[in-house]
Amino acid sequence: MFTGIVTEVGIVRDVRPAEGGLDLTIECAYPDLAPGESVAVNGACLTVAAVLERGFTAHVVRTSVDRTRFGDARAGDRVNLERALRVGDRLGGHLVQGHVDGVGTVVRVASRDDARLVDLEVPDEVARVSVPLGSITVDGVSLTVNAVPAPGTIQISLIPFTLEHTTLADRRPGDRVHLEADTIGKYVRAMLERET
Repeated sequence: MFTGIVTEVGIVRDVRPAEGGLDLTIECAYPDLAPGESVAVNGACLTVAAVLERGFTAHVVRTSVDRTRFGDARAGDRVNLERALRVGDRLGGHLVQGHVDGVGTVVRVASRDDARLVDLEVPDEVARVSVPLGSITVDGVSLTVNAVPAPGTIQISLIPFTLEHTTLADRRPGDRVHLEADTIGKYVRAMLERET
């Protein structure tokens, strides 16, 4: 379980096809990683396969490659990282499972005073549970849905701190991002659909 509060921006150092999926090598400064630990990489929960002097390796299985944009990963890419919650940690963002529900596309970026507004085209399964002022995770960052400007499109508002401490400042129209819809919304929607 995660909160969507990014604790470090890592760098992809190597991407290799392996056993039908991918092996990623990610550089980061976490001092005490352990094999088997869960780390959210751009919002996708990956298992630390090996600990390196400055980072870790993780295997991305084929089903995760198909559901994410890891297949497009290249050495030098910056990635948002978050370690899994420990009992007693602050829940500063919202409940995030580290499951990518779909890949969205940036369609518009604009500035409004001290905020950067980003419109995202999102898959139907994300759009159905996205409501204004509800939660959404974009590339592992806990955010609030600022508006729903059109069917299948949500808008997020990025504050200066988020722009400085995550990779979202790099996003431009046409870029793709990992999305995790609000966990509570997904469960409510599933229960309501079962009742009908």
